Amino acid sequence: QDWCPVAMGDQEPEDGAVPADLDNGDEGAPKKRKLEKPKKADYRQRAHCNPLSDSYIEYPIAPGHVDWSLHYPEVFGVESEEPLRPWNTSELMVKYPSEPVDPAKNAKDGKRVTMVDVGCGFGGLLVALGPLYPDKLILGMEIREQVTTYVGERILALRAEHEAKSYTNCSVLRTNVMKFLVNYFQKGQLEKMFFCFPDPHFKRKNWRRRIISEGLLSLYAYALCEGGLLYAITDVKDLFDWMYSSCKGHLLFEEVPVEEMKDDPAFKAIHNATEEGMKVLREKRPMWSCVFRRLPDPPLPA
Repeated sequence: QDWCPVAMGDQEPEDGAVPADLDNGDEGAPKKRKLEKPKKADYRQRAHCNPLSDSYIEYPIAPGHVDWSLHYPEVFGVESEEPLRPWNTSELMVKYPSEPVDPAKNAKDGKRVTMVDVGCGFGGLLVALGPLYPDKLILGMEIREQVTTYVGERILALRAEHEAKSYTNCSVLRTNVMKFLVNYFQKGQLEKMFFCFPDPHFKRKNWRRRIISEGLLSLYAYALCEGGLLYAITDVKDLFDWMYSSCKGHLLFEEVPVEEMKDDPAFKAIHNATEEGMKVLREKRPMWSCVFRRLPDPPLPA
């Protein structure tokens, strides 16, 4: 449990501004519109946020009311002249319908999100996982509005830079996972959930705000499929002990030995792809991580 990984590299995932005046190589062909990479300085926001506050965030009444084709238009074959921005911020708020959407678009029958980065921050892990798992739909869920907008613009710039051949499986939305996770995902839908460098909420009176706790783990177990994995990492030892003991004591999770995760690309990415992880590596400070597997539901009493 008290494990500090060897540095696995501190290079940022492939990223960058879209070259100006991209074209398709044909003379006289219309030039493609430039989408510049957003600058973090334009989207700064305080690091701490109270997830128990009553700040208004739009949410669907059930998973069937979410149209995922808005988040992954290329994957679902949706064409649009302008990039779609369904990020659910105050300026780009999603109005979820009162009736279920097409089953081919709401994850009932068609493609579905299977990997979620909870509190995705500036999206380092999200854009690193996209190329690693090109056949999976990956979603970042972030409560801070400015940060959500930055990640969304970052993904759009990467899609434009790669001519929609990469990063089409990545998206982000603003929501409060502690309150609305099950409004987005069906039972057993997710294969992986990531909790990277969450807010430690040091004061005892604020421990109930921590993103991993015994009660919240039951929600995560609902969304994870049997055998699904929960990844957690932090550079705060007290917080790691809290997260580890919460998962270890939960009926529906079992610890995955570190030896089994050595060749897991996602396990490597949580250490060297997030902005916080790269900072810790540069400063040569320790970090602690653990992975837990979702167990089958226990049999009901006779």
